[in-house]
This record gives sequence, structure tokens and C-alpha cells, in this order.
Amino acid sequence: MDTVAQQIARKPRVGEKIIEGLLRLAGLLSIFTTIGIVYVLVRDALVFFASPEVNVFDFLTQTTWQPQLGHFGIWPLLNATLIISIIGMSLSIPVGLATAIYLSEYASPRARGILKPIMEILAGIPTVVFGYFALTFVTPLLRSIFGDEVVKIYNMASAGLVVGILTIPLVASLSEDALHAVPDSLRQAAYGLGATKRETSLRVVVPAALSGITAAVVVAVSRAVGETMIVALAAGAGPNFTFNPFQSAESMTGYMVRISGGDLSYGSIDYQSIFAVGLVVFLLTLLLNIISQRIVRRFREVYE
Repeated sequence: MDTVAQQIARKPRVGEKIIEGLLRLAGLLSIFTTIGIVYVLVRDALVFFASPEVNVFDFLTQTTWQPQLGHFGIWPLLNATLIISIIGMSLSIPVGLATAIYLSEYASPRARGILKPIMEILAGIPTVVFGYFALTFVTPLLRSIFGDEVVKIYNMASAGLVVGILTIPLVASLSEDALHAVPDSLRQAAYGLGATKRETSLRVVVPAALSGITAAVVVAVSRAVGETMIVALAAGAGPNFTFNPFQSAESMTGYMVRISGGDLSYGSIDYQSIFAVGLVVFLLTLLLNIISQRIVRRFREVYE
């Protein structure tokens, strides 16, 4: 006589099969979409590098980017992207992590339920609004502090600060989820040994959630590297190899926006260059994600 479990297992589950098929289809669609994007990006980038005017060694080492004159050194665009990202992360990481610690360890459930959705609303504001905020508020503020002669109207500092503001909710929300997932038994054990709230938060909970916090930081860095509208509006519209954050400079994504929206003919060397720059952005974010995966595996904590 069949058991109840065997009878249940034999029953046709059409709904579950349909859902399973839809999930598999969605997964395959996302994979093929990613493959298609990478294929187009690599294909057109190879067309750019195959041009007689382009030298791969010069592309990777030179500090002048003037496609009209045959200078294709990527470092002015890459340098601006890195400076803006570093400025943004210098703001978003400490502020976002402090916010996450407060929401997870200090805020009451009622306060957490109110403050976290409000904070996440910030992530839904269009980035073009952030760009005009940087141009019309942050830049005048910096010029009033450091002087009009020091801070240019278009500068990397204001763009970086606003990119940091943009990524604060990302760091805070993901880090708070990682902190909140730490078992309460660790907190109670620390309290039982006489640890204070601050010591428990910083020396027990944060190290236990380090893998999740690291993943949040890397996601935010990738978001900062790929940010477009803020840097296009506030940082400047001309390549400039400089380490002065108060100078104008064009990032890689800002250059792609300017070229793709211009009057250049399709297939010209200037137009093809956006795919080479896009490939560099893709490889940079891919490298960040690989590093993130290694760090997460290294510091991941498993609890039973």
C-alpha cells in the first residue's frame, strides 16, 4: 500500500511546473542578454582597435585623449572616473556604514521601519536631478568655501560628492541587511561577557557581517564607476589629465554620453571609440566584482 508521501509525489503539479519553466526561461533570457551585450561591446571595440590610427599600447599608457587629432590615451578619462569614484566612496562608505549600524543596532523597530524606507527613497530620485543639484548647489558651496579661482564651475569634487550622496542608500541598505542577519546569540554572548553596546556593534556584529558589508561597498563602487548623468552635468565635458579635484575633467561615461549624443557619423573613429571606452568600464566593474567574490568567500561566516 502506497504511503501518503508517495501518493502526494505522484500527483501532477502543473502550476509548479509552469512556474519552474518561467523561472528557467527568465534565467536563460538574462544570460543570453548579457552575452549579447558583451558580444556587441567586444565586437565594436575590436573594430576600433583594428583601425590604423589606434595603437593599443598608446591607448593603455598615453595621457592625451583627442580622437580628432589621433591621440587615444585612455588615462584622462580613466583618471577622472577614479577620482570621482574615490571622492564619492570617501563620503558614502563611512556615512552609509554608520547609518546601517544605527538602524541595525540602535534604532527601535518602529524607527527602523520608518527611517529605512525614507532613506531608500533617495535611491529612487533620477540621477539627472542629482546632476543639477551638484551644479547649482554643491559647486557654488565649494566655490564660496575655497574661492572662485580655485574651484571651477565644472569640477570633479562636486560630482564626486553627489555621487557619494547617491550611493549612501545603497551602502546603508545592503550593509544594514547584512548586520541584521547576524544572529542575536552573538550579541547576547557579548553582553554576557560585559561588552557595551558600542563594543558589541563594532567588535562583534560588524566583523561577523564583513562579507555582506564588503559586497555592499563593491556594488556601490561599481555604481559610482558607471554613473553617467551626474558626471556628465557637473564634472565637465572635456578630457583633462589632472589630479586636482577642483578642475573640470571628463569621465569615461561622460565621454560616452557626449559622443553618442553628438553629430558624429556612425562608423567614424570617434564614434567607435565609445565602445572601447565602454569595454574599459565593463572590465573595471568586472574586476571589482571578481575581487568582491573573493573577499566574500574569504570572510563569509556560516551560522547554524
